[in-house]
Amino acid sequence: MAGKSKVVDVQELPIEDKLKALYQMQQVHSEIDKINILRGELPLEVQDLEDEIAGLQTRIKNFQDEVKQLDTASANKKNEIVNAKNLIKKYEEQQNNVRNNREFDSLSKEIEFQTLEIELCEKRIREFTAQGAEKQVAIDNAKNMMEERKVDLKTKQAELADITSDTEKEEKQLLKKSAEIEARIEPRLINAYKRIRSNARNGLAVVTVQRDACGGCFANIPPQRQLDIRSRKKVIVCEYCGRILVDNPERIDN
Repeated sequence: MAGKSKVVDVQELPIEDKLKALYQMQQVHSEIDKINILRGELPLEVQDLEDEIAGLQTRIKNFQDEVKQLDTASANKKNEIVNAKNLIKKYEEQQNNVRNNREFDSLSKEIEFQTLEIELCEKRIREFTAQGAEKQVAIDNAKNMMEERKVDLKTKQAELADITSDTEKEEKQLLKKSAEIEARIEPRLINAYKRIRSNARNGLAVVTVQRDACGGCFANIPPQRQLDIRSRKKVIVCEYCGRILVDNPERIDN
């Protein structure tokens, strides 16, 4: 039908065009890598500080929950003391109306038991109070540390924001260009490129032949293999490092 342009299947592109596109993508990604190097460790430092602050917040909340539990336990023991004192008062009143020594002795044992219960409760309250004080010290220390980390985070975020604002426009342009190039290459080849790039220490997945050697690992390339590379009729990878090998930049860019 007239007026409609034919959509070109990326897999129909000649190998030479695919190699050019891969080389161009590598150049774009190398420029993006330079921007990331400029940012240095700041993004990781910011993330680490954010994670540490989140961890401190969780720690503080856990300590606060434990303090509440200790306060509740202390309150329960105080109620037990009140109940024990009421029972002692009741038993003492009953002792005044006993009919024999056996009943008196039985009530005396109950009074003794409740007195011991009171002493035990008081001991537990002291323990809960000491534990609560320790938890509160830990809470205060964690809060102080968190405030320090927040100051550090604010500083790092400001530094990162300054660098990002200087490079953001350039990075967006590079990412757009990368997406445009990627759209011209078949997914299978893109996946291979990304896999090689992720495993390469310097991020180079596509390298040129330099002085009869691989531009990535510098291993020697035989003359016949160099002829195959220059012919651009198939994708050739280095036998040693697995990087994609292309012709020299002057010919690739033409």
